[in-house]
Amino acid sequence: MIDLTKAGAAEIAQSLTRAKARYGDIRGRNLALDMTRGKPSAAQLDLSDGLLTNIGPGDVIDTDGTDLRNYGGLAGIPSCRKLFGDYLGVPAEQVVIGGNSSLQMMYGALARAMTFGVVGGKGPWRDEAPVVICPVPGYDRHFAICEELGLTMVNVDMKDDGPDMDAVEELVANDPKVKAIWCVPKYSNPTGATYSDAVVDRLAKMKAAAPDFRILWDNAYAVHHLGRGLDTVADILAACEAAGCPDRPFIFGSTSKITYAGAGIAMFAGSKANVKDALDHLFFETIGPDKITQLRQVKFFGDMDGVLAHMDAHAELVAPKFKAVDDALTKHLAGKGIATWTKPRGGYFVSLDVLDGCAKEVIRLANEAGVKLTPAGSCFPYGKDPFDRNIRLAPTLPPLDEVVQAMEVVCACVELACLDKLAADAG
Repeated sequence: MIDLTKAGAAEIAQSLTRAKARYGDIRGRNLALDMTRGKPSAAQLDLSDGLLTNIGPGDVIDTDGTDLRNYGGLAGIPSCRKLFGDYLGVPAEQVVIGGNSSLQMMYGALARAMTFGVVGGKGPWRDEAPVVICPVPGYDRHFAICEELGLTMVNVDMKDDGPDMDAVEELVANDPKVKAIWCVPKYSNPTGATYSDAVVDRLAKMKAAAPDFRILWDNAYAVHHLGRGLDTVADILAACEAAGCPDRPFIFGSTSKITYAGAGIAMFAGSKANVKDALDHLFFETIGPDKITQLRQVKFFGDMDGVLAHMDAHAELVAPKFKAVDDALTKHLAGKGIATWTKPRGGYFVSLDVLDGCAKEVIRLANEAGVKLTPAGSCFPYGKDPFDRNIRLAPTLPPLDEVVQAMEVVCACVELACLDKLAADAG
């Protein structure tokens, strides 16, 4: 293959003619494929069907005599806090079990910060024109929370081992309005990057102009490997305690891509002071979460060994789809100079970068050819990719044969859009 960015005008024109013919053929197939969201497939959800039948009337009285069908248990049942403390790597007493959505717990934590402030702060964040650092490309729902609540967002680049810490440290040290940073520490959405020990250490030790600065540690993919074993991430809570800022991390997780996406459990963890503060506010929001669902999850897994074995079964279903994505990109685009992509070891996405100014056109062409992709700019605050080059690919939901078909379309659209731009630049 030739590097198209170094080709002459005649060679680009010939390649463009072939790309248009290929796209015309693909467009005529009348496909209807969807790779927009990182949802588990039906086969993945089937792995958890034991949840539907694993408790009976005799199971609903907890070991301390609590009737799990009744009100109470604001922080969660003890066995669930223990299991998911092990999952997050924190003591059980520093875990709060919520409903089915970690996104809701993240929204709640930031809404409370805006309204009341946080431990160690001087009052509501809303009084200080707060700013949140957003590593990009990143998770669109994190950015939507900030936009909804009126938190200004500032981009920093995401690297292979975490956010650009030089940029992060400069922002945090010099501006007291900088109140938080979003982090997906393992198999980040969408790049699949895992934070290095050095990045975790710098996040914990960096000087913050705001005494109430928070690390929003969304450990969404803690056990979501693709068959080559789990990456490890240093303990952010321990690192912050050692650095003298124990209240800095807010830690979140859920079972939404482990068991049932709409009927799992979410969790929040942090310092003892942060947990107390959260529970003090949650007292006014709810009488308590669904303890029956908590019990089902505990009985289903038993312990962390059960969680890990379950995720091995997930990997067997998901890994071939990620391989199909990489195989297609390698076959059709490698060496052409018009695209680069990540090769994640876990998580739910592949991040594809095309020539600057081409992502929107790739997605438009794909949609017209019957393949829906996440809108361009989705992985950036305010939906604005400053270079119009990033595309998030989500291969988990469709069957494998549909992933293969969709990627043929995606590759054809990348080549056509980029050749169009190169031809225009050459002309």
